[in-house]
Amino acid sequence: MSHDNPAAPSKLHRWSDIPPEQMNPLIARQYVVGTDTMLARIVLKKGAVVPRHHHFHEQISHVVEGALQFRMEAEDKIVRAGEILCIPPHVPHEVIALEDSVTLDIFNPPRQDWIDGDDAYLRGGAGVSETKR
Repeated sequence: MSHDNPAAPSKLHRWSDIPPEQMNPLIARQYVVGTDTMLARIVLKKGAVVPRHHHFHEQISHVVEGALQFRMEAEDKIVRAGEILCIPPHVPHEVIALEDSVTLDIFNPPRQDWIDGDDAYLRGGAGVSETKR
């Protein structure tokens, strides 16, 4: 093992230190970006809708609190607290909060559109479904 190229240093993050970004009246998010992966904490009030979209990122969604309905081409899936849904790249999906919910979403690679603020599909009025990407 060579020490010529030292690894990036580890960094500790706390959700309490990351200001929530209010995407619309019913959805707020926080995220941390690593080298090749992003972890997002998303808080959705009952009735919130993440409009239909797709992306080239692999997504793993862990519902920590509440229940979310994921509408996908093949079928709808209801994911409840303690359950995890793996969404492959390029799969169109829409999310509806069936109750107040918190989800931790892992994206690989990181969502550059979020980092750049090019995520208008999340920033509109909640409860309205539309197609984006």
